[in-house]
Amino acid sequence: MTTVLVVDDQPLVRQAVRDILTDGGVDVVGEASTGHEAVRAAAALAPDVVLMDIRMPGLDGIAATEQICAGPAGSTTRVLVLTTFEEDEYVVAALRAGASGFIGKGAEPDDIVRAVRTVHLGESLLSSAATRALVERYVHQQAPRADAWEGDGLGRLTEREREVFLLVAAGRTNQDIAAELVISTHTAKTHVNRIMTKVDVRDRAHLVILAYESGLVTPRR
Repeated sequence: MTTVLVVDDQPLVRQAVRDILTDGGVDVVGEASTGHEAVRAAAALAPDVVLMDIRMPGLDGIAATEQICAGPAGSTTRVLVLTTFEEDEYVVAALRAGASGFIGKGAEPDDIVRAVRTVHLGESLLSSAATRALVERYVHQQAPRADAWEGDGLGRLTEREREVFLLVAAGRTNQDIAAELVISTHTAKTHVNRIMTKVDVRDRAHLVILAYESGLVTPRR
């Protein structure tokens, strides 16, 4: 069973999320109302997923996410941001801090449960329509610089893997990649997994961040 730590500064929100997850067969092992409590609870409980609010007093959700992902629980615990603040700046900051995805508080209960399970399985929410739209708004795919493939393990990618990498960076799902490159969905997923291993990132969200930081994609003007 997937275990979850729920983090939100509002007790009613925490209770509502707990009820949703419990009804969906997810084990809520703890709650936290501040970023500092979240960091301590994540280290003590080592949940599979931390469902993290962004706006909290003191240490906010983005800073707490960064500490959790860099701490002892970071190798096994994934952070899913649950927030009413879905503006680009918050989402990108959360992904850069180590979050594996985000979902809005207005999502349907089944979607929240599905999002938690998706993140627990090592995927990210970048294949969702909402996040894909974010990626397409935020970044612009361009012809890579000659030296853009040299750092962060990118030089180990094959030509096909580079194609797949750029498609992931543009927010494409495995199904989209398979259709565009005329390969099977299984083959597309295999390519993505090999890319993540070679460049040492844990999910698709961080492939996008790597693409942005390496200069393979740039912010839209």
